[in-house]
Amino acid sequence: MDEPIKIADVGLANTGDAELVPVATTQPALTLGRADSEMPALVAAGGAAAQFAWEEFIYGKIRNPHTRAAYAHAVSQFLRHCKSIDKELPTITPRDVGSYLDGLVYAPATKKLHLSALRHFFDTLVTRHVVVLNAAASVRGERLQVVEGKTPEMSAQQARKLMTSIDVDSIVGLRDRAIIGILIYTAARVGAIAKLQMQHYFDTGEQYCLRFAEKGGKSREIPVRHDLQQFITAYLTAGALAGTDKSSPLFRTAIRRTKRLTDNSMTAGDMGRMLKRRLKNAGLPSRLSPHSFRVTTITDLLSQGVPLEDVQNLAGHADPRTTRLYDRRQRKVTRNIVERISI
Repeated sequence: MDEPIKIADVGLANTGDAELVPVATTQPALTLGRADSEMPALVAAGGAAAQFAWEEFIYGKIRNPHTRAAYAHAVSQFLRHCKSIDKELPTITPRDVGSYLDGLVYAPATKKLHLSALRHFFDTLVTRHVVVLNAAASVRGERLQVVEGKTPEMSAQQARKLMTSIDVDSIVGLRDRAIIGILIYTAARVGAIAKLQMQHYFDTGEQYCLRFAEKGGKSREIPVRHDLQQFITAYLTAGALAGTDKSSPLFRTAIRRTKRLTDNSMTAGDMGRMLKRRLKNAGLPSRLSPHSFRVTTITDLLSQGVPLEDVQNLAGHADPRTTRLYDRRQRKVTRNIVERISI
């Protein structure tokens, strides 16, 4: 059976990374919408086994909160459709699933997510002997081939302009420079940066490292280059944070007018909004997001001839094909070609 589609977290939303630290120190986990958190009428009417299968599928099998919310919405929406056409769980057929998907006015990727949710849900129903066969197993999704990611690209020149535009006369400027420096020089996801605690920035005796709690429960250590180390040290020194509790957040919110730090951790959303303000101040496109730095860093390293495997390891991708989606070198070649058209 295919693996659940993970819902990526980018930009201004929470990321849904696995919680490896106490919830109180990070952004709150996603909760299901009211319509999706309620047990669907068809499931309730299906008896104890169907009800058990629903709770097992939503709350037992899916650990990522974003995936859980997306799958619960997809399945609940489909079951409401089935109820409207007087279908019960055992009578749902592949035709019902296929016709439903054909009627969805969604992008192919979203339809693929809905189909994945239905396949996993019906598989659970089969396991719990609610239905005999998986009605979604044989349904084909729309052909979707992604050769390049949709994350907007930030050029190296734009990244440099952004960094030099930050006023570091205040603790807030030093904090923001350190956060953006980590985005650039580690290719870490903004959700992982938001989870950093004081203990996650440490000296190994040879160099400083950052330990990130990444998606899928992965823990990764990335060396800190010298200029980034200076950014972080300047921020910690100005904020008098060096001697604080190891479990306290590394990056904290600030009271805007006084520019004094609080004891509260910045969330991924806080960092995203901070970046939008910094982009506006630097005169850079607002469509750029924290995830744009991953595109910049990955493309830059590949352009220098760094092996794909090494870049993949830095980005924390399980599959090199994911890393290639961030590579925008081919776009530059295409521009060169079209510029040569002599019509």
